[in-house]
Amino acid sequence: MRARVAVAIATAGLMLTSMVTASAQQVVYLDKGATVQDRVSDLMARMKLADKLGQMVQTERKAVQPADLTTHRIGSLLSGGGSAPAPNTAASWADMYDNFQRAALATPLRIPMIYGVDAVHGHNNVHGATIFPHNIGLGAARDPELVQRIGKATAEEVSGTGIDWNFAPCLCVARNDRWGRTYESFGEEAELATAMTTLVTGLQGSALNAPGSVLATAKHWVGDGGTTNGTDQGNTEVSEAELRSRHITPFREAIRRGVGSVMISYSSWNGVKLHAHKYLVNDVLKAELGFSGIVISDWDAIDKIDGQPGFTPEEVRASVNAGIDMIMVSAEWRRFLDLLRAEVESGRVPMARIDDANRRVLTKKFELGLFEKPFTDRSYTSTVGSPAHRALAREAVRESQVLLKNANGVLPLPKTADKLFVAGKSASDIGNQSGGWTIEWQGKSGAITPGTTVLQGIQQAVQGTAVTYNRNGDGINDTYKAAIAVVGETPYAEYNGDRPGGLGLDAEDLATLAKLKASGVPVVVVLVSGRPMDIAAQLPDWSALVAAWLPGTEGAGVADVLFGDHPASGKLPVSWMRSVSQQPINNGDGKSALFGYGHGESFPATQDAYQVIGAAYYDEQRGTGVQRCTDGGCGQNVGWIANGDHLGYADVDFGSTPATRVTTRFASGATAGGSLEYRLDSPSGPVVATQAITPTGGWQTWASATTTVTGASGKHRLYVVARGGSSDFTNLNWFQFSR
Repeated sequence: MRARVAVAIATAGLMLTSMVTASAQQVVYLDKGATVQDRVSDLMARMKLADKLGQMVQTERKAVQPADLTTHRIGSLLSGGGSAPAPNTAASWADMYDNFQRAALATPLRIPMIYGVDAVHGHNNVHGATIFPHNIGLGAARDPELVQRIGKATAEEVSGTGIDWNFAPCLCVARNDRWGRTYESFGEEAELATAMTTLVTGLQGSALNAPGSVLATAKHWVGDGGTTNGTDQGNTEVSEAELRSRHITPFREAIRRGVGSVMISYSSWNGVKLHAHKYLVNDVLKAELGFSGIVISDWDAIDKIDGQPGFTPEEVRASVNAGIDMIMVSAEWRRFLDLLRAEVESGRVPMARIDDANRRVLTKKFELGLFEKPFTDRSYTSTVGSPAHRALAREAVRESQVLLKNANGVLPLPKTADKLFVAGKSASDIGNQSGGWTIEWQGKSGAITPGTTVLQGIQQAVQGTAVTYNRNGDGINDTYKAAIAVVGETPYAEYNGDRPGGLGLDAEDLATLAKLKASGVPVVVVLVSGRPMDIAAQLPDWSALVAAWLPGTEGAGVADVLFGDHPASGKLPVSWMRSVSQQPINNGDGKSALFGYGHGESFPATQDAYQVIGAAYYDEQRGTGVQRCTDGGCGQNVGWIANGDHLGYADVDFGSTPATRVTTRFASGATAGGSLEYRLDSPSGPVVATQAITPTGGWQTWASATTTVTGASGKHRLYVVARGGSSDFTNLNWFQFSR
């Protein structure tokens, strides 16, 4: 028997080609010129019950041998999170897929299999693939066209490994940040998930059988983001009106866009498991909304209907009769087939229901062109992790950054600062910045796949700046221009990420931040997390806060915003709690958020000349350094200023009425002074004011002096240029113009 199967598998491709060319006139389902409807009808007329039952099974690749597909007519395989061939390369995936496909084509009717993966932020199971920001970051970017391009790039990488079916996008509307899948949601409002259904169009392309297109999946039907207490797989206790307006709305748009499949949620609606909910699946999804694609279960989800381990005949009957067309069974596929056969033969599952399921599954297989081109399109294999896709991911990271605090204009950071300090457990960690569903189901800290860390992005962005990195913040002192702390959550997925208790930073982060604060250096916090965190108590200690979400493999996109190469443009897709006790907190619920839904600051287009401009907030310098002031509230000063040194400040706006005075706060322990010239547009530009510097008796003994200004109106780049003196002659704290 094994020998015959092996021969059949080896020759399947030739047999299929021969049958298509020689018998297309007699075998309608093999005639690519016939309509899909006619091809499906012809094929189903030839299928035995075993063929039909097999088409309703999807099982994990590790639970089968290729010959099982031939013997048992299994219609679909999947790779669960972290399930990959060895070695985990794109080419190995393609080889694995083709091997399984040959076995499927060795069946008498030569029905190809369809293979699914959770490519939820890029082809995230594959080592070396491009990992895009998780959905919460894309919700912050609020760019449906960008999301469509991400869908297209993901489909190309998925196609290059042979896979035909992607279990994305997740259209859940997350209403409680304790939920471990919050980052899989585009945000707390239906409008965001609805807008981002462009991912469906990107994945499926202009036609499912077009090169580089894959079947998309809208998940999870329905209401999984609204469970009580944010419990994964929990109970969504809302009215039908709210279910429809908030949770069903994004699915309606996905169906309008032609999404090919819908995955059912583990959760319940008002106590009834969705996997047995005939009204919501058959009546609403299929009949009312007109969904004609494949309804697929979640991983072993029918086993959870009765709350007891091991699926039963009653669970099989309930799920199939509720309208589920394909059952995802991780390992016990033989038992499922036996139980389903018994239910059909007894009449408890009508044959009409089996035929409906098969029609839906086979229709998508024909539309995908699997009967004509069943094997991997190797022309796309090289796109996995390609420079073009990584550039797109970097663009997405830039757009997803949300600036939540920016005291005294510390951001954007200057690229010409002499020294920057970087700390935090996620600064140099691809795994942390990618989050769950990356290489492994739960994700993993460390160098789990190629990419650019946030630290590497910072190092690449600066010009001649010494960047010191210490994970724990050890070694920082007051001579650094700023400290960048990259902190937040470590990877998790699904229920392992539920946080029924606190949502605060961990002990390591808090200890690191305390060291940075003690140095007196401005602290810029980059928060890497899958949701808002409880940080209100620490926020006053930080000069700036950027929500980076889970950016994926292209950490340089974070640096693009920190250093001003891209504006801070992201807006919160969720409400940010003042404390965890507010959970759930959502837009319009009357609760006072720390940062409201839609909040996001931007870098000021100009600096107001008539407000205090901190000397340390330059974006260009020559010859100077920063240090901590020792008197209360002084912050940082620029020191070691000598003849010819200069500081540059962008876009200082004097307005239409010229300034007449400038006040300068300085200190000097020198024996002889010099002067500071205020110049416009360049270090050698017009002088509008000159402030004489006299020794004050110490480098931290501060004095303020005011001098006249002439010719300062409109918007200019402002330079402070040092003249004269003997060696270092002054420290500069701040200056402010007046009329």
